[in-house]
Amino acid sequence: MIQVGIVGGAGYTAGELIRILINHSKVEINFIFSTSNAGNAIGKVHQDLIGENIAFSSEINPNVDVLFLCLGHGNSKSFLEQHTFSQTTKVIDLSNDFRLEKDKIFNNKTFVYGLPELNKVAIKSADCIANPGCFATAIQLGLLPLADAKLLNNDVHINAVTGATGAGTSLSATTHFTWRDNNFSYYKPFTHQHLGEINQSVKLLQSNFDSDINFMPNRGNFSRGIFATLYTKFNGSLEDAQKLYSEFYKDAKFVVISEDNIHLKQVVNTNKCILHLHKHEDKLLVTSIIDNLLKGASGQAVQNMNLMFDFEETEGLKLKATYF
Repeated sequence: MIQVGIVGGAGYTAGELIRILINHSKVEINFIFSTSNAGNAIGKVHQDLIGENIAFSSEINPNVDVLFLCLGHGNSKSFLEQHTFSQTTKVIDLSNDFRLEKDKIFNNKTFVYGLPELNKVAIKSADCIANPGCFATAIQLGLLPLADAKLLNNDVHINAVTGATGAGTSLSATTHFTWRDNNFSYYKPFTHQHLGEINQSVKLLQSNFDSDINFMPNRGNFSRGIFATLYTKFNGSLEDAQKLYSEFYKDAKFVVISEDNIHLKQVVNTNKCILHLHKHEDKLLVTSIIDNLLKGASGQAVQNMNLMFDFEETEGLKLKATYF
């Protein structure tokens, strides 16, 4: 059993992380750090975990085997500057603090970008992981087979919708029920922060990529999930594309390529990414769906932990979709 610490324990990603780790056969939760909730039972905040005999703590154990940072963007770096952990403690950060190449080295530690379908070998030997963003995960998994085959030679157009949990637990004008219900809107058009890591991964596989990735993020009136549609020019047939994607993901434990049209309920509450391909004239349409809190955050973080500690990659993550 490995000892796990969680920092930023009151947020959505921490709640999902706790839910997974409570049922993980190789893990014991050592502490869940939250200064604002110290002493409270986790069920006071994460009400789906009522009855679990775990309380939030204001203390950290610097000797845990793995530390999950579930903090807001920009806060992980400052937390690690203020707290020292054992040289053997592995760190998995769920913020965007260390995802880009220019930010990956911190305090003499190197953060490996934690997209298993791209960096599995490096993840297995890593001490620190920068967990990918939720939109970035769905979009990259839709694009990487094309980049790997050096076939991204035109602009890419992306329209993606995320649920309300993507905005976190802090209230804002666009997260209130009265605003979100029966409503739909876009935000950060063409400038979303996840574009940096998406472009970085694409160029890792196709160094000469110099086209635009045009990304339109949208807010949906549902709680969780990401539904992304991506299209670009593709000279081959649909069968060529399906063969390309099947080959690229042949060893991927959580990526499924569906010949049928897909919908969001197929992935909610799971660590899966489901892809569907459609060819129209000279364009290939790729639909990519994930749960933003699981494959887009906490589930992928546990998947990375499993790889780092040489556990079965699917341990704790064989989850059924909330289909009805």
